[in-house]
Amino acid sequence: MCNQHDRNEDINQLFINNNKWVDEINQRDASFFSNLSKQQAPDYLWIGCSDSRVPANELVKMDPGTIFVHRNIANLVNSSDMNILAVIQYAVEILKVKHIIVNGHYGCGGVQAAINTSNPDLIDNWIRAIRKYYQRAKNELKNLSKEEQVDKLCEINVVEQVRNICHIPVIKKAWRDGQALSVHGFIYDIKDGHLHNLNVTIDNSDDAEKMVSRESSF
Repeated sequence: MCNQHDRNEDINQLFINNNKWVDEINQRDASFFSNLSKQQAPDYLWIGCSDSRVPANELVKMDPGTIFVHRNIANLVNSSDMNILAVIQYAVEILKVKHIIVNGHYGCGGVQAAINTSNPDLIDNWIRAIRKYYQRAKNELKNLSKEEQVDKLCEINVVEQVRNICHIPVIKKAWRDGQALSVHGFIYDIKDGHLHNLNVTIDNSDDAEKMVSRESSF
């Protein structure tokens, strides 16, 4: 069992790492933090998975202040989740981001949970939408191995979340008002570190409606 001393050491290490990081940044650019404190003007909203192996800024090698980030289990965009709806509205209407990226990852535990029959209650409730995608795609997935099924469902889930974003009123309003805004679907492969474009990009209401009409294909 971890004792109090060990717990304190774990926490202290975070502050040690932070000090090292600050020193490295200041050596590279002495004005970085003073400039960063003046404003936040990211071009990107990144909606990713909470998985600790999928850090947004690091995997695209971008500094703080360049990406506005929201993360949850299995990178879901639910109409009942006021947290993510508020994040999207703030990003679109206040920050005026140009791109919204849904970034999933292969081997996602939340997606795997949608295939499993026994999960903790709250998790089961959270991923129930993915279970619907799984049921809809069973014919497409049936000849794949279990790992391949999960990875394919991870891709399907990203596409579905792109579609869900296109339903959100603030997104529709932005397009009606002529705001430059694109919604993209990416997926990350933890095994090799590479980010992949699923080539599902929507930047106007007409294309959004066409995408919605293809819902039965999954």
